[in-house]
Amino acid sequence: MKHLFILLIVFLIFSCKEEQKDKLIYPGEVNFKSIEQITFGGDNAEAYWSFDDKQIIFQSSNNSWNVNCDQMFIMNNNETFESKIPKMVSTGTGRTTCSYFLPDNKHIIYASTHLDDENCPETPLRKEGRYVWPVYGSYDIFMADLNGKIIKQLTNENGYDAEATVSPLGDKIVFTSARTGDLELFTMNIDGSNVKQITHELGYDGGAFFSPDGTKIIFRASRPKGVDEIKEYKSLLSEGLVQPTEMELFICDSDGKNLKQLTFLGNANWSPFFHPSGKKILFSSNYEAVMGFPFNIYTIDIDGKNLKRIT
Repeated sequence: MKHLFILLIVFLIFSCKEEQKDKLIYPGEVNFKSIEQITFGGDNAEAYWSFDDKQIIFQSSNNSWNVNCDQMFIMNNNETFESKIPKMVSTGTGRTTCSYFLPDNKHIIYASTHLDDENCPETPLRKEGRYVWPVYGSYDIFMADLNGKIIKQLTNENGYDAEATVSPLGDKIVFTSARTGDLELFTMNIDGSNVKQITHELGYDGGAFFSPDGTKIIFRASRPKGVDEIKEYKSLLSEGLVQPTEMELFICDSDGKNLKQLTFLGNANWSPFFHPSGKKILFSSNYEAVMGFPFNIYTIDIDGKNLKRIT
């Protein structure tokens, strides 16, 4: 009887957890088996899996974790952080963004402003009523181990260097840089050598990721057209700002060749990532929204066909 009672309690706890997960799946979301919330409070973003799927790296400015400026944290794939603080793997100074695992699952890369100033830089999000992102010229890209020890500084140019991700082949890093006066995509070897520019059109190119076989790159981009749009883009960029409200997805070979626009949806199309098959892209978009929200997740084939809403 005692064992039956304990089994009943375990069953009820498990059932409650499953019920909580099921409540996060909305009608029509037929692609999800379960959804579980893993962070609670603060601003948490840019979360990426290790290549072995055992850990997640993400940035947070959770005041209850004694941080008021984005820093990098790491968690195991079965952890949640409602009542405890995850392990910080950045310096705790300046502002950090866009961390990513190396394929060895023992090292990470991320961008940080800490060499320029240990204090947290201001975060302007509005400019004359327009939503903007800051692109700090003090960002550089660093490699660190999972204990937070910086192994190497990978960039050392004037201007914004950030948004770095790594090829599954372990040989290349793709990142966004303003070193030419515009926000373009570059690749470099895993040690920071052999830097090559792979995009050349006016506008913000960022959020790039390699395909599973390392042969292609998907990214988001703005393409200002006309005298007024170009003037506005250049004016904001001169102040270290971009307006990310009009972006489409682009795809190219890993060396920048065969570049083509993938979406023509309007509004903001963000966070593209290859499906494990390499044949589809998952991305977030507000193209169906009237006032900017909500954003939902979609898939599209790498030839731009078969757009499908997931959330």
